[in-house]
Amino acid sequence: MHEHYPDTHHDQYSRTIFGFWLYLMSDCILFGVLFAVYAVLRNSTFGGPSASEILNLRSALAETLIMLTSSFTCGLALFAAYRKNVTRVIAWIGLTFLLGAAVLTLALMDFSQLIHEGNSWQRSGFLSAFFGLLGMHGLHISGGLVWMAVLVPQLLIRGLTSVTFRRLMCLKMFWQFLNIVWVFIYTFVYLMGAR
Repeated sequence: MHEHYPDTHHDQYSRTIFGFWLYLMSDCILFGVLFAVYAVLRNSTFGGPSASEILNLRSALAETLIMLTSSFTCGLALFAAYRKNVTRVIAWIGLTFLLGAAVLTLALMDFSQLIHEGNSWQRSGFLSAFFGLLGMHGLHISGGLVWMAVLVPQLLIRGLTSVTFRRLMCLKMFWQFLNIVWVFIYTFVYLMGAR
């Protein structure tokens, strides 16, 4: 009769993924609250500009296309990890990093222009909700970029281990989540706000 020992690597992987799903669900609640606040305050302009007057749809479309492309490149990094090709994993993460940085740069340029025109978060309830929602998404993108910047040296030094693979899997889940949130932002804030 064999004694069955638990697979500690699989068990640790399962616990990590489950814990990360719980984190993503809490983040889902956070963004849900921010969307609800935006929905309530989107017409509270206090004599300031409305969404249709200040939203830059071209920039938002560019950000959307870049975000969706970065989602694809992040998926390719995980695919390369399944094939145990560390060089390609690093290359795809690097490209994902550059795309994420481009989205963040465009968002900061939009924020800077709004503030320069006198439309900061202090002007109205609408602008407070707008800056809060998009700012939180930008903060998450920044966190993802830091994550990538920390993961790449680990991959270079250690290669693809069970630990680095778990971190890559969580990064992919996080980045896909940010893409889903961005699609909602683009639809709810930009497309519906432009009407």
